[in-house]
Amino acid sequence: MRWWMLALLFFARIALGFQFQTAASVGGDLVTVFGIDYSDVGFLIGLFMVPGLFLALPAGAMGRYVSDRGLAFAGLSALALGGLVSGFGSGPVTIGLGRLVAGAGFLLSTLYFTKMIADWFEGREISTAMSILVMSWPFGIAMGQVGHAYLADLQDWRLPFVVASLYCAAAAAGVLLFYRAPAGRKAVQGANSTRLSRRELHLILLAGTAWGVFNAGYVAYLSFAPHRLEELGHPALQAAAVVSVASWIMIASGAVCGQIVDRFNHRNLVLIVCMTAAVVSLWLMGISGAGVAASLLFGLVGMAPAGVIMALAGEAVAPARRAFGMGIFFTVYYAIMAAAPPLAGWIFERSGTAGAPLVFGMILFACVVPAALAFRFVKTGERAVTSREDGQ
Repeated sequence: MRWWMLALLFFARIALGFQFQTAASVGGDLVTVFGIDYSDVGFLIGLFMVPGLFLALPAGAMGRYVSDRGLAFAGLSALALGGLVSGFGSGPVTIGLGRLVAGAGFLLSTLYFTKMIADWFEGREISTAMSILVMSWPFGIAMGQVGHAYLADLQDWRLPFVVASLYCAAAAAGVLLFYRAPAGRKAVQGANSTRLSRRELHLILLAGTAWGVFNAGYVAYLSFAPHRLEELGHPALQAAAVVSVASWIMIASGAVCGQIVDRFNHRNLVLIVCMTAAVVSLWLMGISGAGVAASLLFGLVGMAPAGVIMALAGEAVAPARRAFGMGIFFTVYYAIMAAAPPLAGWIFERSGTAGAPLVFGMILFACVVPAALAFRFVKTGERAVTSREDGQ
């Protein structure tokens, strides 16, 4: 049953990336129709992430009163509504309002999808399950990159928002009709608590930090690796194509990495190897002729442990407090994601070369390892204390 639930939530979570990609895919049309510039388009894209910084903790606390299925349904419904508001908007302000509504739905959906998979796979292949779930996001973005441009050419810029909203609505209906909580978890639902122990708080903060810097490093790669290749003489389209190779490969490599960790353990070793590969990949981007090799290494190895890192959130907090713990986890994630990209942009402007923000990306990826090692140290200490108490 748990694999059926994972499949359901995977296809439902594709909606998040599919809706997110709309503004980026029709950005050129918005510039033409409304007379805005590309910085305004970037602002509209970024609005999608703003609600998460403020709503993650309240969303986690809501798990005390509403079922996971109900909250995931509400999140997907907000994604559908936000897309329609943007799609039928009369200007940038209305489109931005729709992006905020959709962003709130994104936060609610991704928080409870993560919790639902953690509940189903607790102690059993959780790294594999999280890896598969996490890859639904780039899958949805890739779908949008291909589909939204076609839809916009077929009619106009509004159609991609409408189609994405229809997908979100179908996903909401699917979750509402077919999702079932694991046996024994329904009783816990009504007892959800916001009182984390000190160790749980430390663990969830470390997990959120690891996930935040990992994703911030990925954004640095996506944002500045193409510029670095252009500095080395690659045409813009070729540079973008080379960098995109990693995003396609990581969809498969993430699931493989999760399976390796679940079968053979050695989580820390896997993370050290993968983050070393990520750092080396960004360094190779600065060497003429090494762009394709760097992108392949980044997608095959560097980004492979996404689900392994996300699985830390499921390990950090007991089931009765997991919803609120996820709220803290995503608050840390959004705080890092709000600060790191502007800092990378500032580094780029000050240095005058894309190599400098890529060095910043290397530092971000390197920070994943101490955060994960500290997580495992605290977790191991907790087990040791529990064992001593049980022996008394």
